[in-house]
Amino acid sequence: MVLRRGRLALVGVTLLAATLGLTTVAHAADPVIAGAGNIACQSTSPYFNAGLGTPTRCRAKYTSDLLAGPGLAAVLPLGDNQLCCGSLNEYLESYDKTWGGVKGISRPVLGDHDYTTSGAPGYFDYFNGAGAASGQAGDRGKGYYSFDVGAWHLIALNSNCRNVGCSAGAPQERWLRSDLAQHPNACTLAYMHDSRFSSGETGNRLQLQPFWQALHEAGAEVVLGGGSHMYERFAPQTARGAADPEARSASLRVRLELPVGRVVRFQRFG
Repeated sequence: MVLRRGRLALVGVTLLAATLGLTTVAHAADPVIAGAGNIACQSTSPYFNAGLGTPTRCRAKYTSDLLAGPGLAAVLPLGDNQLCCGSLNEYLESYDKTWGGVKGISRPVLGDHDYTTSGAPGYFDYFNGAGAASGQAGDRGKGYYSFDVGAWHLIALNSNCRNVGCSAGAPQERWLRSDLAQHPNACTLAYMHDSRFSSGETGNRLQLQPFWQALHEAGAEVVLGGGSHMYERFAPQTARGAADPEARSASLRVRLELPVGRVVRFQRFG
């Protein structure tokens, strides 16, 4: 994904764009990021194959190879990064042997499987350090934070609403609005595990509407989600999901160009 000034759009991602045959269009000064969710299978999976996977399953090694070499400004693991249950041992036995190669530039978000153990200790111990109160995955117990990449402001959100709360007035939603107010002139990309709008197996997540409303009001350009086990890209939308022909110029540059209101879907995998 190449970050360029633009308009509000929603992308559901569970595999790197390059693995789907999409080509990014980069310019010398543009920061480039990569993102995916549902990344690594368990080392005990019959498809693990010593980390090599098979042609259709356990493809963490294949996708991690796409990240090799210089040029990436950040990697966004979009939740359920280590299946099935996100324990520290699972992260070390599988995820770390592939996507661990870009751990230093990774800024992850939590998926529901990370909460198989209350508080998601494996996730925070892996990305922040054993017992660390904070780190590259944000504060332990919260999992939401923000940072800058070039001229862009990136916001990592925790879409596990039963664990941290997503409603209007909840601490995370208040933090989001405050963070947006502190960065009024920045191009903004938000990302989380679940998607507010999706025609995938997870469907639409109404509980995420307060996030979407806040992002829309602040003029955010792009929102990424990684929980639907498919690739789906929406043209710019209003806060309620209707096509928005008044949105700003394109921000996420890929070979596919969408007219307003169109949706592109790729076959489900995984």
